[in-house]
Amino acid sequence: MPTLSEAGQALLLAKADDLRARYAAFCDRKLALDMTRGKPATDQLDLANAMLTCVDADAVRAAEGPDARNYGGVDGLPAVKALMADYLGVRAEQVVIGGNASLTLMHDCLVRALTHGVPGGAGPWFGQPVKWICPAPGYDRHFKILAHFGVEMITVDMGPDGPDMDAVEALVAKDAHIKGMWLVPRYSNPTGATCSDAVVQRLVRMPTAASDFRIFADDAYAEHHLVDSPTPRTNLLAAAEAAGTADRVLLFGSTSKISFAGAGICAFAGSAANVTWLTGHLSLQTIGPDKLNQLRHLVFFKDAAGIRAHMAKHAALLRPKFDTVLDCLEREISGIAEWTRPEGGYFISVDTPDGCAARTVALAARAGVKLTPAGATFPHDHDPNDRNIRLSPSLPPPAELAVAAELFAVCVQLAALERLERGRSPE
Repeated sequence: MPTLSEAGQALLLAKADDLRARYAAFCDRKLALDMTRGKPATDQLDLANAMLTCVDADAVRAAEGPDARNYGGVDGLPAVKALMADYLGVRAEQVVIGGNASLTLMHDCLVRALTHGVPGGAGPWFGQPVKWICPAPGYDRHFKILAHFGVEMITVDMGPDGPDMDAVEALVAKDAHIKGMWLVPRYSNPTGATCSDAVVQRLVRMPTAASDFRIFADDAYAEHHLVDSPTPRTNLLAAAEAAGTADRVLLFGSTSKISFAGAGICAFAGSAANVTWLTGHLSLQTIGPDKLNQLRHLVFFKDAAGIRAHMAKHAALLRPKFDTVLDCLEREISGIAEWTRPEGGYFISVDTPDGCAARTVALAARAGVKLTPAGATFPHDHDPNDRNIRLSPSLPPPAELAVAAELFAVCVQLAALERLERGRSPE
């Protein structure tokens, strides 16, 4: 966020009394609203309620592949692999179906790399310094996994078309201890950025000092559009194959915000070597996944076109909520803060004037609105500029969301005003 302009400062000072009065009025209302996480709302979850009853004994007997009630099929039902392959834009033989959450697969793939190494590597990553590139603002749970295992995180800027590739290329070319990076290729959390073709090509073609460098690509929002004609994107795994670096990309996806947030299915996609590596570890961890849940998804969605039609229903519920927040931000804090206008995903990323994010969150909490903690979108919860805040419009009902958005905007202005009045420029 650039330095608050003289016009912005004058505007805040001119309405100081009004801002304080509005904030006090919000505090008097004893609100209890929550915008902390990107949870689907109840009406979104209701869209998949037929999944609760769509599988019976006849459906089990008609299923392709191993009996969904029995052991086996560690890589998933063949028809479900084909379903998720179409969804992710890959081939069925590249897909392994996991449990209910792709985050589990990401966590476990990192652990297996640490303990046993990956194809093309020299052995386990443990016993040496392990570093990881983290585009930020980014997803807090990605960062927490790395912190949990003591992996050193290196922050690079996340821009509107992907990570800062000049920084990424310079880092991975010279340091063999950099073993991987996080990437959300479409509708990044929280900025909503989609990686451009140029960024994708640089990611798969860049020289790396580590022969076993991996991109953990969390394609969580592959079909989570908010617009009718989303910006086209390049398939990361296909690009890696074309570049001769197929082993570099580990692609993850799920239906966690498509069917049921706590009972979806997740998928891994990768090269033949990476699929063999993963299934070898999985065969020691389980005798077979929950294929009944896989079957429920297959019967309900039928194919990727069914998923996309279902996601259009989600978009119809989410779009008005995003519009409510974006309209409020434009009305209240234009010229004071900056924010993203995403084409999809679950979040709006707001940059307050520097030094104002933590105070904004604290003011909102005092008035009864919980926000994602300031700094959460950076490794170790440390935003060096104290400016980024992730907004999650999905869960609150529309009337509550309008109140929460207005209060948030008032808090941004009040935090910036306080800095001005203390004689420091909020930059």
